[in-house]
Amino acid sequence: MTDMYDEKKVPEFSLPPYPHEDHSEDGLGRAKNPVKYLQSIEQRARERQVAYETVRLLRRDVIECYRKEGVNHYENCKAPVEKYAKVVLKRDVGQVNPEYKDEKKNYGF
Repeated sequence: MTDMYDEKKVPEFSLPPYPHEDHSEDGLGRAKNPVKYLQSIEQRARERQVAYETVRLLRRDVIECYRKEGVNHYENCKAPVEKYAKVVLKRDVGQVNPEYKDEKKNYGF
């Protein structure tokens, strides 16, 4: 029939931070290694998209639970709502960020 009510087959794990290439300290704004810098920019974009999709899937689970449970959603939908809230309230929506040398850096994300 439909797999809407089946258990979700999503593994629970966390990814390690990816390597990041910083700009040089000479004031010119150039990267020490341009290839690694571009790869780190692309990886950050991929991680951001994964974070957005994770939020979208969790939101869909909450909506499905609300529709399925009806007026009893306050009692029966606590787990999906708490999981959704935990991810949404994280910094950068749970995105994996690199280990920066300067902890104040955020690059606009």
